[in-house]
Amino acid sequence: MKDALLATLIDEHAAVEAFASLLAFEEKALTSAEGIDALPQIVEQKTTLTQRMAGLEKVRDAQLAGLGLPGGRKGIEMACGSDTRLAGTWELLKVSTERARRQNLTIGMMIRTRMEHNRRALAILRGETNSATSMLYGPDGRLPQFGL
Repeated sequence: MKDALLATLIDEHAAVEAFASLLAFEEKALTSAEGIDALPQIVEQKTTLTQRMAGLEKVRDAQLAGLGLPGGRKGIEMACGSDTRLAGTWELLKVSTERARRQNLTIGMMIRTRMEHNRRALAILRGETNSATSMLYGPDGRLPQFGL
């Protein structure tokens, strides 16, 4: 049963790494004018991978239950305590997941910044004169609301 759990962890790690690769493509697409066209396909692939990761997590929890362990982080940590192969793979998975989480936060900030910039540009085009919305950049060249 632990071999199956190890295989699931390996599959989860591969899925998270694939997700992180997609995030890198997404970040690149968001920083170039030509890349915008790639975003719908990237989002579709991210959705597929997210569903795969959720499914693998359910499989892992079922395998932990089969070993008499609780699901989630607590159960896998208990399983890792008696198996160095599981512990090593779990550690790789945690590191990859944290890296992907940070990438996702960065992309979220990039999207929010772009949306705010677009909102301000539209306000200027509409002739709205509110000083907060009409200023695309502050005197220091930064976006005032975001401190960027």
